[in-house]
Amino acid sequence: MFGIYLKRELGRRKKAALVIALGLALGIALVITVSSVSAGMSKAQDKVLQSLYGLGTDMTVTKAQSAPTSGSSGGPSFKFGAKSSSSTKQSSDRVMTQGGQALKSSLVTKVASQKGVENAVGALSLNVTKVDGSFTQGKAKTTTGSSSNSSSGQGQPGGGSGSSSGGGQPQVQGGGANFNVNSYSVVGVDVAHQGLGPLASMKITSGKTFTSSQTGTKVAVVSKSYAKEKKYKVGSTFKISGSKFTIIGIATPDSSESTTDLFIPLKLAQTLGDAKNEVTTIYVKATDSKQISTVKKEIQSNISGTTVTTSADLASTVSGSLSTASSLATSVGKWLSIAVLAAAFLVAALLTSSAVSRRVREFGTLKALGWPSRKVTRQVVGESMVNGLIGGALGIALGVGAAYAVTAISPKLTAQMGSTGGGGGMGGGPGGGGPGQQSTQNTLEIALTAPVSLTTIALAVGLAVAGGLIAGAMGGWRASRMRPADALRSVS
Repeated sequence: MFGIYLKRELGRRKKAALVIALGLALGIALVITVSSVSAGMSKAQDKVLQSLYGLGTDMTVTKAQSAPTSGSSGGPSFKFGAKSSSSTKQSSDRVMTQGGQALKSSLVTKVASQKGVENAVGALSLNVTKVDGSFTQGKAKTTTGSSSNSSSGQGQPGGGSGSSSGGGQPQVQGGGANFNVNSYSVVGVDVAHQGLGPLASMKITSGKTFTSSQTGTKVAVVSKSYAKEKKYKVGSTFKISGSKFTIIGIATPDSSESTTDLFIPLKLAQTLGDAKNEVTTIYVKATDSKQISTVKKEIQSNISGTTVTTSADLASTVSGSLSTASSLATSVGKWLSIAVLAAAFLVAALLTSSAVSRRVREFGTLKALGWPSRKVTRQVVGESMVNGLIGGALGIALGVGAAYAVTAISPKLTAQMGSTGGGGGMGGGPGGGGPGQQSTQNTLEIALTAPVSLTTIALAVGLAVAGGLIAGAMGGWRASRMRPADALRSVS
């Protein structure tokens, strides 16, 4: 009897049922869309952190920032031999550790032995500034943008760090001299532990990566963007301070652009940077991601003179459209979803109650025929539940469609990484160039997606059921208060 009556009543009131279902559908669709976009934002932020830290890294350990000593120039200097010939081609490389901050390699083992640490790997970040061109005796002028330095047989070009693609190449001219200054970043990686650290977030798209036996082999992996700029390919060679390296692989980051140009074995990087048994960054993986803050305190208390930067610290320095959109999705989007959903529930309840009021004669007659109030209430709740489920199905379809559209369009968001204030902090990671330069040099572009999880679908079904119950409770309460006499009074 219940099913027959339910089918007949829903068939008679198709328009009212559709209005209630659509109201619930819009609210549920908005919840699905906002939840999916928020999940996409979190995924994009994780990619940003991975591009800096490397896959699986929970924190980094770098040397605590120290005040610059008096009289330090802050820029690399170059010396060239005096030549009597009218035109002589010369070249000089200056290799420096990023930020000038380095830790003893022995600290890698010490960090790895701390409570809560699963693994630790060291890496050495270098800045290479190469000057080459034609020289004659006399004075020359170094130009780097709007600034210039006088030079007589010796120059101090301010190359900074990062790829040479940023800001163009400085040139030195005057007094018969004409040469270029090219800066790029190099990271020495532990070839025996590539699953943690700077190479972990890179995918080899051409050639191959290092083998554990290549600790002293002069081979390199080049980022795709730098290879394209320099027209490098697998098998190409280049020199750093006279050492000839062969490119064995070209790597593409899992997201955005790489902030490192070249990867070489750690042992060779230490030799080139005159940093024997030193590293600039220690990448740390915790045994339990929920205990990261505890592990951080453990390392800080047991190893002095270091700065520990977690992914949460790094995330707090991310700005740009990604950060803005994420804040909007988690704040405005969340409250907007709640408001729309609450309004949908209220409208559904009011429409159901209004529909019951128009059925006074029907329900009054049923009570006169002996139907108890609970049976009338059950009938109204059953109709509302069906409306809610229909609304849920429509809402899921609309929400999934909206999420798919966001993923298909894949709007681009930018993420700019600022300094954490530590000694190296993010600058100690791949690329960069020290704490002070990170905020202006590392801008990553992320494509936004909106993945729909089974949890989100389950939430939508739960909301549909809740909406049907709320509307049914309101209508059932109204129906239960009707008396047979109300039916008689409704007869004209």
